[in-house]
Amino acid sequence: MRPRMLRTSLATLTAGLAAAGCLVAAGPAAAAHDRPPRHACSPAVSLTGYSDVLDKTTYDGTYVGNLSALAPDRRGAVAALSDRSSLFRLDARTLEPRGVIRLADENGAALDSEGLVVDRDGTYLVSSETEPSVRRYSRTGELLGRLPVPDDLRTAPEGRARANGSFEGLTLLPGGRTLLASMEYPLDGDPADLVRFQTWQRTRHGDFRLGAGYTYRTDPGLGVSEVTATPDGRLLVLERGFTAGVGNTVRLHLADRPGHGTALRKRLLADLADCPTLGATAGQPQPNPLLDNFEGMTVTGRSGGRTDVLVVSDDNQNDVQTTRFLRLRVRA
Repeated sequence: MRPRMLRTSLATLTAGLAAAGCLVAAGPAAAAHDRPPRHACSPAVSLTGYSDVLDKTTYDGTYVGNLSALAPDRRGAVAALSDRSSLFRLDARTLEPRGVIRLADENGAALDSEGLVVDRDGTYLVSSETEPSVRRYSRTGELLGRLPVPDDLRTAPEGRARANGSFEGLTLLPGGRTLLASMEYPLDGDPADLVRFQTWQRTRHGDFRLGAGYTYRTDPGLGVSEVTATPDGRLLVLERGFTAGVGNTVRLHLADRPGHGTALRKRLLADLADCPTLGATAGQPQPNPLLDNFEGMTVTGRSGGRTDVLVVSDDNQNDVQTTRFLRLRVRA
């Protein structure tokens, strides 16, 4: 299939205009940081482009879709994890696949793999919401070990987590000492808007031991589909929901850096339904045709006081859904 090119506005060809934003605040002395960003989703978030280049494609005989997590990889690449146990290495600029490995559990079975971190030694930390679990894999996909998980967070009947609702996000905080996993939905017995975040602390031997747990309040009817740390240690949290005949709700929040109390406060950065469409189309009803089942997210850089964020959707290998990447610039 011929790749579809990344859509961007003609204005992105002019760096100065892109930095200044598309609207000028009243008064000639208005500072740049007071002006709405170009292609604004909100005052804090702008959309710099999107790409459907990988939609319904294959690479080395493997379907490139069902993508549930992203993480910066070595040598200018992005690692992209499929929830069907495929781990792709993508070119960070073009998003074209450059390699793929298969992952499996201790019995050789596929994972329901949802969260991804590339550790400082190049190994992969991968969360699965089946048990749930966090496993470590070599660069070639060999299983190296497994992290401990609190009993309460295990899937019922062993614990209080619901099936297909546990470890959905995974991120490593700056400094590399704290690993954090986010649950997608509440535990049995918890309030309907409360989800758990679990941390692990790196030991002097390089492995991880259980750390503190945190709570996070979601917007009504939404779950946490991804969490990723910002360069200053706060958390970007992607909340997501779906209503048949209406479409997806996807909101980006900024939460506290873990460690300041057990309840993480948040503030809304943007509802992605408010982003410009940039010509995107949808195969099913959506509040905005740009929207899909966005599930993976990672920070790709920072410049000019803004953080560059890459987001990807899980198409569930469904004809009416799309494997779509969004490039966002976030001021937080």
